[in-house]
Amino acid sequence: MKLIFGVDIGGTRIKIGRFTEDGKLLEKWSVKTDLSDHGAHIVPLVAEEIQAHRKARGISEEKVLGIGMGIPGPVAPGGFVEKCVNLHWNAFNPVTELARFFPNHQIRAENDANVASLGEYFQGAGRNVSSMMMVTLGTGVGGGVILDGRILVGAHGIAGEIGHIAADPTQEEICNCGNRGCIDQCASATGIVRKAEKLLASVDQPSALRDFETLTAKEICDCAKEKDPLAIRVIEECMYPLGVGLAYFSHAFDPEMYVIGGGVSLAGEVIIKAVQKGYQEQFFLTKKKADIRLAELGNDAGITGACALIAKE
Repeated sequence: MKLIFGVDIGGTRIKIGRFTEDGKLLEKWSVKTDLSDHGAHIVPLVAEEIQAHRKARGISEEKVLGIGMGIPGPVAPGGFVEKCVNLHWNAFNPVTELARFFPNHQIRAENDANVASLGEYFQGAGRNVSSMMMVTLGTGVGGGVILDGRILVGAHGIAGEIGHIAADPTQEEICNCGNRGCIDQCASATGIVRKAEKLLASVDQPSALRDFETLTAKEICDCAKEKDPLAIRVIEECMYPLGVGLAYFSHAFDPEMYVIGGGVSLAGEVIIKAVQKGYQEQFFLTKKKADIRLAELGNDAGITGACALIAKE
């Protein structure tokens, strides 16, 4: 059986995994991302790490089927990256560059959110369905759509950007995109903190949230897991619009499953219940609705999806 290397390139660290061609993770490691010289050393570093690992494990070049990469920015067909702020890349093709080091191997690259979605589809929560959408809840709200095993990119590369569906009419602040009411404004880590601060200022209800000098989304999620009533209310009010947005999305694409991942998802079932409430109350076309569940792969979703870029080719 041949081997595949999956690479998740981030602005801080590069994660690399060695997989069997059917997607079993054999070994993983990470290195610090070298952003010097406008990111010129990133791809050579990836090549150096893979070659060193291959030689140290006695793996011949012929044993390697290919290398997949997740990139934190829009990736055009063929791997061209017009602009990637986090990596300081402009008009750069990491696929072509990596192929200079591996001329006899398959090389592919995709946007990192799409790749993480593919990872959950390939080996995670979505492995038994034909279509799914992954929603990542972090500093912002992102998403990736898989239809019949293929990443849906869209005409302009923005398919799956559910964070910028306007589903929360209560929002007063303008989103970074210029619109008002975006899901990103409530269901993101930033939105959760904003909601908690407003709620704490408007009610006298006792809460463990009042014990923190500076609130973070993690602390709010941890308190919600510990059944703090105010923290639960914050999560419910922030996640309900996401459920509404998923109902809107179902009317257009009708996926079998929604997979919720990202740091905020660590709050667990309280997240799922709140999302399901918004979804159930806004989707009526069929009795059978999409399954909504938590992601399973955690930080390995990116490298697993990068492997799938090659394995499912």
